[in-house]
Amino acid sequence: MPKPRLLLFSDLDGTLLDHDSYDWSPAKPALARLAAAEIPVLLNSSKTAGEIRAVRAQLGNTAPFIVENGAAVIIPANCFGPGPEQVQTFGASRDEVLALLNECREEGFQFRSFSDMSPAELARHSNLSESEAELAKDRAGTEPLLWEGDEGSLVHFRQKLDERNCRLVQGGRFLHAMGTFDKADGVRFLLDKYREHYQEHYAGDKLIAIALGDSPNDQHMLEEADIAVIVRGVQSDSVSLPSQSRAIRSIKAGPAGWNECVLNLLIEYGY
Repeated sequence: MPKPRLLLFSDLDGTLLDHDSYDWSPAKPALARLAAAEIPVLLNSSKTAGEIRAVRAQLGNTAPFIVENGAAVIIPANCFGPGPEQVQTFGASRDEVLALLNECREEGFQFRSFSDMSPAELARHSNLSESEAELAKDRAGTEPLLWEGDEGSLVHFRQKLDERNCRLVQGGRFLHAMGTFDKADGVRFLLDKYREHYQEHYAGDKLIAIALGDSPNDQHMLEEADIAVIVRGVQSDSVSLPSQSRAIRSIKAGPAGWNECVLNLLIEYGY
């Protein structure tokens, strides 16, 4: 029996990157083994395209990636055959989200979003450098924010966004105001792309999707995968184990837990 073809979708902050330091070095052994086996690592994050491009450069990653919680999928040039880079967008634009947030602020809701912050202020809240904060502020479809009101107001704020076909999602560090898309939209889009590609070039090979995340923001992405890995972190206890797929919880936190679980899965599938 041929080995199945694996695809790996991964969150970044708190999962592949350490929650506080953004260090990914504990995951180097698994990343090296994935690269040697030519298994795509598809980054799926609340980060912007600019931020993820910087991380991909550090990792030597050349696979497609999903930005801003599913706001867009970016497919590098020549990925599935000759052609330029492609961008597939989903849901509301950031301008639409900001317009709604301005309405909410006028109604008395209290929060501070990325658009309100200077790079220096955002750097203080996020452990980013000011240059990294500049990349984080350059957004296409979502707006992270810090809630400054009480819990009762937060319930009404969520309802207000729901009424306007927007959502509020808890990430590892910020709340994210966004359209009705989520990380799973990008996963489904790329799974279709890879199934089509593999059917054309490797007909008959089984495809297994693995997803790794650490927060409620990753829930739907994990549910789309054949194997869901919940990496221990600040928000991981709030993530439910998907019932329709095989689910694993890491013992170690962040990139060390990511590394351990991925290595175990690679050994299991003969890589």
